Amino acid sequence: MARTKPSEPDAAGSDKTEQILQGAMQEFLAHGYAGTSMDKVAKTGGVSKATVYSYFADKEGLFVALVQRLARKKVHFPVLDEEPAVALRFVAITILDQASHEPEYLNFVRLVIAESGRFPQLAQTFVKNLAKPGIERLTQYFASHPELKLPDAEATARIFIGSLVYFQLTQHMMHGKDIIPMERDRLIDSLLHLILSPQSNS
Repeated sequence: MARTKPSEPDAAGSDKTEQILQGAMQEFLAHGYAGTSMDKVAKTGGVSKATVYSYFADKEGLFVALVQRLARKKVHFPVLDEEPAVALRFVAITILDQASHEPEYLNFVRLVIAESGRFPQLAQTFVKNLAKPGIERLTQYFASHPELKLPDAEATARIFIGSLVYFQLTQHMMHGKDIIPMERDRLIDSLLHLILSPQSNS
């Protein structure tokens, strides 16, 4: 696992950590998990090997740190304080737009999937830090809105996020846009209708 940083990290320490993580991301995406070494990460990140080891114990610690950094960016949805029609649309757009605005993120997901057979613990780290907190956050939101009349908040959260992830998977990661095309907003509108319609029919 990742080593903790010094007890009083400064800006320079944060910069070094970012250099290392950027180097690690480039190496993982270019060579896969098995093909990446701490030496390569140090070279690509523009730091010494000793510096890499002063922040991270091993390659797995680097990978975990990358996943945790992504989780901090992806799982926090401050707009979930808004009413459902606004909040859910924002979450859906945010998730789907990663395909066009954050190609590095999608490539990282491809890497996790590709390596999951040989390194299941890496996939589990991804699920634990990204998928699980996102589902839990959305489940809490659904449970806090009884007016939606949802019979199972957690199952609905999984259906909502799963539909968006499947859309990303088939349209972008598996290059299926020309085979099964669909407008992003068409999917979002229909998904919101399924969740919000019990409220409108009450």
